[in-house]
Amino acid sequence: MFAVVKTGGKQYRVEAGMVLDVDSLPGNVGEQVQIADVLLVCKDDQITVGQPLVEGATVAGEILQQKRGPKVIVFKKIRRHGKRWKKGHRQELTRLKITDISLGGR
Repeated sequence: MFAVVKTGGKQYRVEAGMVLDVDSLPGNVGEQVQIADVLLVCKDDQITVGQPLVEGATVAGEILQQKRGPKVIVFKKIRRHGKRWKKGHRQELTRLKITDISLGGR
């Protein structure tokens, strides 16, 4: 059984027991989170596609870690003018372990 969920403006294909990094979610380590934006669920070769969301479906996960991603260097230069600047960015991430995919009684 797998599902496609939307969180942080991105879509992820998830299965029970899977560990993934998503954009920062509120909560502390060890807390349970529910993702209600489920776009597709596949169970025993039966595919349920939402329009746009699957009604009543949720994905449960446990927060394993709140961390920061790798540093991305942003370097810009305007040639022949001597202007240049360098900035860095590190994205805030949440490491989730997917514990359950439920269809809400179906």
